[in-house]
Amino acid sequence: MYTPPLARLIEQLQKLPGVGPKTAQRLALHILKRPEDDVQALAQALINAKKQVGFCRICFHLSAEPVCSICGDRNRDKAIICVVADSRDVIALEKTREYHGAYHVLGGVISPMDGIGPDLLNIQPLIRRASQTEIQETILAISPSIEGETTTLYIAQLLKPFVKVTQIAFGLPMGGDLEYADEVTLARALEGRRELL
Repeated sequence: MYTPPLARLIEQLQKLPGVGPKTAQRLALHILKRPEDDVQALAQALINAKKQVGFCRICFHLSAEPVCSICGDRNRDKAIICVVADSRDVIALEKTREYHGAYHVLGGVISPMDGIGPDLLNIQPLIRRASQTEIQETILAISPSIEGETTTLYIAQLLKPFVKVTQIAFGLPMGGDLEYADEVTLARALEGRRELL
């Protein structure tokens, strides 16, 4: 149905999350209508992001530098760490402008069905941070799914000997994701956190 180069473009676009065949076709046709400079700029932005963006060596948030801008900010309260599943959650919490501490990005949640165990997440670096630095509280801000709750309880047990462990209050339904919550809901969830165990 499509000429081979267009078919390959549509196939690659379908690999993006939330992009089905019709959306991929619409995006591909839109890209073909754009001036070549715009398409080159898009291609170069993709290549640069892939080459230059890595993970902060402290918190594992996405960063083009060895230390992300949040960890490098001297005005942040380093005595509090908010533990999240991935960088999208950091971005969602930062939009509230209510949290001024540090972060730790796990890189996912424990999910035996998907073959993701604790060893595949950034849990050990978190335990080291909590046991070797001036951290006084860890806020567990992991989405309230079955996997999220399992991860929260697992981490809480490991952290409890070292620091106060709290969990944000949720105004989200079970299975909801932080990245889709509005700023007011997230701000109230931070304010209503509670101690675990």
